[in-house]
Amino acid sequence: MLKTALIGLGKMGLSHHAIINAHPEVELVAVCDTAGYVLDVFRKYTGIKIYTNYIDLIQENELDAVFIATPSRFHSEMVRACLERGLHVFCEKPFCLDPEEGLRLAELAEQKGLVNQVGYHYRFVGAFCEMKRLLDLKVIGDIHNIRCEAYGPVVLRSKGKSWRNAKNEGGGCLYDYACHAIDLMNYMIGPPRSVGFSILNKIFSEDVDDEVYSEFVYENGASGQLSVNWSDESHRKMSTKLAIWGTKGRMVADRQEIQVYLRAASTLPTGYNAGWNVRYTTELTEPVWYYLRGEEYSAQCDHFIQAVKAKRMDTRSSFRTASETDMVAAAVRRAADLPTEGVASIYSQTDESAQERTKSSRGGLWSRLIR
Repeated sequence: MLKTALIGLGKMGLSHHAIINAHPEVELVAVCDTAGYVLDVFRKYTGIKIYTNYIDLIQENELDAVFIATPSRFHSEMVRACLERGLHVFCEKPFCLDPEEGLRLAELAEQKGLVNQVGYHYRFVGAFCEMKRLLDLKVIGDIHNIRCEAYGPVVLRSKGKSWRNAKNEGGGCLYDYACHAIDLMNYMIGPPRSVGFSILNKIFSEDVDDEVYSEFVYENGASGQLSVNWSDESHRKMSTKLAIWGTKGRMVADRQEIQVYLRAASTLPTGYNAGWNVRYTTELTEPVWYYLRGEEYSAQCDHFIQAVKAKRMDTRSSFRTASETDMVAAAVRRAADLPTEGVASIYSQTDESAQERTKSSRGGLWSRLIR
């Protein structure tokens, strides 16, 4: 049995608690939070160790891994403390509000040989996984355009604040919502070469953006569009759709299904014909031992747990890939601050060391600076 602990008992923390606690190969040893009411409930009904200080938790218990589900601004310090303690770490998204710190943490985890994963659960949705498989098979040829949209009802009035709509705590729509869309685009075709004209608008929030629109350019000249709004009450919950156009066809996927249009060709993937094809997430999803909100939430936790057991570093959503997502988000913010300049580099102009680190790991993909 893997001995684990959970830091953070908010919405995602409670979800992770239910999933981890039900996993047949995991013993949840301790939890940590600062909310007295929540801790009182856990103390009364669960019987596991309760902490208000995460340092005490990781120092006083023999653990294999830690799950972190706190507000975003705490991620970097908590992840670093756990890595230095020699613990495998699963961290909720977004990984780090400072992408350069995220890259340093990815390097630290890799140097120590510690399994690391970030909670980008869309990488575990059946329809999106099938899209990735078909892209790897190059069934729609060379990609020339990608578009991701995400809408939902998170901030619908001016009154009331939480850590999510505080700039230094959650990062607003860009980091809380748009990062999912950015990460999906990165997962499918890799990060963009540069970020073009971008808009960050406030609708109800005072401190952060509520909608994000941005243009991407990729290494092969392909274009990309990002459209995200978390103040859209026409959706009951977050709705994310990804569309990709290639020289041999087109694919569109969301949580429910994938639609694939293929031009006539001599070879087509098994189960697909020329013209339109539709496959549903229900037929593309493996069953899980515990269902909560969607199979993908349990699937991502099990993916991490199995990687820890096997000491396998190649998780589907690693600290490094999450850092790449953070870098793109940071470039979107810079591009929005420079609307007349047109293009923002993935990196700040002064961070030569971070540029060199990523050049060596990605073959110079992001070597271009602000035009």
